[in-house]
Amino acid sequence: MEYRPLGRTGISVSQMCLGAMMFGAFGNTDHDDAIKVIHTALDAGINFIDTADGYSDGESEEILGKALAGGLRESVVLAVKFGRPFGGDPDPNHHGASRRWITEAVEGSLRRLQTDWIDLYQVGVPDPDTDIDETLGALSDLVRAGKIRSFGASKVPASQIVEAQWTAERRGHGRFRTEQPPYSLLTRAIEYDLLPACLRHGLGVMAYSPLAGGWLSGRYRKGVQVSGPGSAARARLSGSYDATNPANAAKLFDLVKEEGMANTSVEITGDVTVALRNSKSAPRVSAAHRQPLPSEPDASWDQDAQQLGAYDPYGDAPQPQRGYPPYRY
Repeated sequence: MEYRPLGRTGISVSQMCLGAMMFGAFGNTDHDDAIKVIHTALDAGINFIDTADGYSDGESEEILGKALAGGLRESVVLAVKFGRPFGGDPDPNHHGASRRWITEAVEGSLRRLQTDWIDLYQVGVPDPDTDIDETLGALSDLVRAGKIRSFGASKVPASQIVEAQWTAERRGHGRFRTEQPPYSLLTRAIEYDLLPACLRHGLGVMAYSPLAGGWLSGRYRKGVQVSGPGSAARARLSGSYDATNPANAAKLFDLVKEEGMANTSVEITGDVTVALRNSKSAPRVSAAHRQPLPSEPDASWDQDAQQLGAYDPYGDAPQPQRGYPPYRY
């Protein structure tokens, strides 16, 4: 296992990060099996785990707390996201990035994780209703209190990254140390401005969905029947995984035609610190390695690519809404 610096925090993390989104009701409801996945990842040299308080309404954190009990916690760099509403809670103050919610949310995560500290606490989604000065001030206070070691963000546009750095410098707050965007061969918009901004300000980049939500895993192929969604979360997005949909198929056909390769797991390199992959079964953790590429794509894929025409990976990107960046898979 290779290790890389997490931005400029001085912390070294494994190149692969275990994403815990699929532990609990979102995916694997068998706690013992999920714990085996975590232990398999640790045995493979992974020391970096990412979760969120909203994953399965806190169940993911509870599973991690059980898995890391008995002395394993000290050797793991634990990253947690907050900000999304969960559990059907109607309280309008129980989400976002306000000081009120941050100070309450962190206590809930610490309790579920059975730990005294969180290594990296991340704003899970941009909060346009809260002044960034308020958010940075609250997170900086948590660092001073010893409840978290560093803090970062997820899915934040480059302009807001820069604004946060300026605000931190002028107001004497701690700075965002990481950013967690989606990044894959099919989702590359962050190369325009986000990656250069993170490089300029010393932020570590935790790329999630490096297999583009499964499209680059090799599972979704022309002529191959996939036996239904693999989780409750995937079921809600079943249309996105319908390979008979020309728009979906074009994502892969054009990639194969242009790059001359079949579906494959791809290693993230360059400015990206780590590739974060969610897994709900131990074999998938063990198989998270780069696969050899064939010299030529399948002829049927090339034929379909000609019929469907070129696919612009940025042409159908959603427009920014309420602070959300135009890159999301």
